[in-house]
Amino acid sequence: MSHRRGSLLLVAPLLILALFLVGCPKRPATSVAAVPPPVAPVVTAPPPPAPAPAPAPTPPPPPPVAVTPPAPAPAPAPAPPPPRPAEFMANPNLKEIHFDFDKYNIRPEDAKILDANSAWLKSNASNLVLIEGHCDERGTAEYNLALGERRAKSTMNYLVAQGVQASRITIISYGKERPQCTEHTEACWARNRRAAFLTKAQ
Repeated sequence: MSHRRGSLLLVAPLLILALFLVGCPKRPATSVAAVPPPVAPVVTAPPPPAPAPAPAPTPPPPPPVAVTPPAPAPAPAPAPPPPRPAEFMANPNLKEIHFDFDKYNIRPEDAKILDANSAWLKSNASNLVLIEGHCDERGTAEYNLALGERRAKSTMNYLVAQGVQASRITIISYGKERPQCTEHTEACWARNRRAAFLTKAQ
């Protein structure tokens, strides 16, 4: 009995060993693929820049040209000074005209006188004419000087409209300084509100 137990004890380990060897199949051999070493990227250098074209030769500057400045335009001849009033004389061919109080417009009856005056002046083109503007005594001296000038200008404009050259006409205002009549009446004042004509041969 003890001999059998000893045999079992001897056989048992052998069986376990055999079972172990048989039960564990061989592992398949795994082959490790060789990974190629990393390849460094090929860096290509940029092509060298093309050489810049040589600058075109700068042409030599043209020789200086002498520029003659244009001759200055001749200054216009100064206009002759207007004749002085003292150089004019009364002319019986030219009649004076009159104005309403504080007015300088040409009245219809006076337009007829101016038509006759302009006809004479146009047929006697060698004569210059001076138109005097006058006022009555009412109003200040400054106001009447301005009013006398407006009367002389409106008379001149009428003559120019009839064809008398403006360059032949000179005007002056005496305001109330040269009255024809010194009475303080309406009839006298009406005579003083006038435009008178004087001429000068040129």
